[in-house]
Amino acid sequence: MQLIESLNWRYAAKRMNGTKVPQQKIDAILQATLLSASSFGLQPYQVILIEDEALKKQLQPAAYNQPQIIEASHLMIFAAYENIAAEHIENFISLVASKRKIPVEGLADFKNVLVNSLLSRTQEANFNWSARQAYIALGTALIAAANEKVDATPMEGFNPAAFDNILGLKEKGLKSIAILAVGYRDAPADYMANTLKVRKEMEDFVINLPEKN
Repeated sequence: MQLIESLNWRYAAKRMNGTKVPQQKIDAILQATLLSASSFGLQPYQVILIEDEALKKQLQPAAYNQPQIIEASHLMIFAAYENIAAEHIENFISLVASKRKIPVEGLADFKNVLVNSLLSRTQEANFNWSARQAYIALGTALIAAANEKVDATPMEGFNPAAFDNILGLKEKGLKSIAILAVGYRDAPADYMANTLKVRKEMEDFVINLPEKN
């Protein structure tokens, strides 16, 4: 029930108070995000962590001047790879072999599955897939933050191309897809702070099949 209580507590804070989140809590959120579910385990995205005040101010106009950008303790930018290349697969296979202490040759069948599944698709298809994988990690980060009683606001209202330019992501083969502003709510300034969370009733949310008469 503690998890459900934490999820009832969380909301997308519209204003934050600038208080710094302790590093151990940031580390816990990042560790949970790292351990998020990922198809094949490939993790075709990166998380860019920003604490620097000057950089946050530089980014704010590209996020339509939303206050959370500069009021947050940290920004987590989720960026997906523009395309999946053979190099990504080679690096991942080498990592798996190293971590599991097995020869690379023993992963030949797995590597072939990756190559046949990913390299046969268009760049657009692979980017869209990578973005969806990043959103799974974003969801994990939201839950982890709630568990730490840290506010985390997911944001899509920004100019990705401008962010990519400011952060030098294109040179890394990445495109920003979402922001997670992490900090502490400024309840007196936030009209949403004491608003009841509204979700569907469970019977309207879940479709049980086969349906019962």
